[in-house]
Amino acid sequence: MNISEIPYWLLQIMLIPALSPFFIGVTCRIKAIMQNRRGAPVLQPYRDLRKLFQKDEVISEDASWLFRAAPYLIFAVTLVIGASIPLVTTALPNSYTGDFLVVVYLVALGTFFLALAGIDSGSAFGGFGSSREMMVAALTEGGLVLSLLTLALISKTTNLAAISENIGSLPLTSFTPIILAFISFSIALLAETCRYPFDNPATHLELTMIHEAMILEYSGKRLALMEWASANKYLIFIALGANLFFPRGIAGSLEFVPVMLALALFAGKVLLFCLAIAIIESSIAKLRIFRLPDLLFTSFVISVIAIGLVN
Repeated sequence: MNISEIPYWLLQIMLIPALSPFFIGVTCRIKAIMQNRRGAPVLQPYRDLRKLFQKDEVISEDASWLFRAAPYLIFAVTLVIGASIPLVTTALPNSYTGDFLVVVYLVALGTFFLALAGIDSGSAFGGFGSSREMMVAALTEGGLVLSLLTLALISKTTNLAAISENIGSLPLTSFTPIILAFISFSIALLAETCRYPFDNPATHLELTMIHEAMILEYSGKRLALMEWASANKYLIFIALGANLFFPRGIAGSLEFVPVMLALALFAGKVLLFCLAIAIIESSIAKLRIFRLPDLLFTSFVISVIAIGLVN
């Protein structure tokens, strides 16, 4: 690593955890406006995190070390993923964790520890939340992997930075399989980030919740880390969608001006994604749990079609 790359690596590492609560607040604010509600301020997620970090914790007597360690492991996984994906430039070399399969398996690793933490507390809610989460995660992986595999086949590389750079140089006539792969990825995004129609991130109704059921026993600092990690995952998937499928504007060098312009464009693309997600969540109802496999299988089929159109 060159000394000149250090500021950009710091930007790469800190961008996801620094901005993820903000874009959660933006999404909630847009939803409130669309639903004719006053809503919370955009910076409310930061205030909630600060409040939780100042609170004491109550931990079940049945919980093991896994319950205590899971928030730190899950949050660390999101930091590693956030540092591995292209955010504002493709010029930062990352041959270890920058492969799309590594990123997918890191996402699965975080889900695995989250499900274990939900079961470990001994809560009935945590148990059924974990079982639902693993069902959704298992059905989501196919569409997620194949949607990214479509881009890898087009770019002839599995490195995310190289994929972003290569997709950005393609003519518009080559975008048919990419658009299909993006549709499949969008379904996987909603499932992985616990959004409508798969889950309601704002509910505590035990019959419908998935993610909230697994973290119901957490409080204080560990709950803050869980909520922050969930926000990180939300922004990570939006960043993947924005910079892999629509990479126009991402910087190809480490020069200051192109990187700052790419940062501004990245923020704009994320805002558009937040707007689209808010529109989806405000216009459709949550699906019943036994209807979710149909939608996830649709994601898988669309990805297969996209791969068939690559050549």
